[in-house]
Amino acid sequence: MLAKYATIVRRAGALTAVAAAIMVALSAALVGVKGLIGALIGVAIVTVFFGISVLVVGRAARKSPQAMMVAAMVTYVVKIVLLAVVVSSLNGTTAFSTRTLGFTAIGCILVWSAAQVITTIKLKILYVEPEQSAAQRGG
Repeated sequence: MLAKYATIVRRAGALTAVAAAIMVALSAALVGVKGLIGALIGVAIVTVFFGISVLVVGRAARKSPQAMMVAAMVTYVVKIVLLAVVVSSLNGTTAFSTRTLGFTAIGCILVWSAAQVITTIKLKILYVEPEQSAAQRGG
């Protein structure tokens, strides 16, 4: 289970990194320096938020599938609240383009989520781990 989770995270991370690079380049080309800064902040926010999930859920997965699900749900709720706080604190800033921040963050989130779903479907993870027979256990 943990090995498959690592595969999902690696693939989602790689695809999101490519998408982030494209979005940062587009933001810089279309909006300029403020667009570049906004896009980089968007990438940083998404990286931190998904990084927290990967660490917490990965650690919980070592204990049990139930702990993994609880950890995923709790970190999701905490991240949504923190995201609301971060976004509201950036309201009205003129130091960077908040539109490119939003565009980049939403784009990265969608790519990450889609990559996770597609990879999970392709890996065909079992919902229930089958019991080992006496012959397989060595007894």
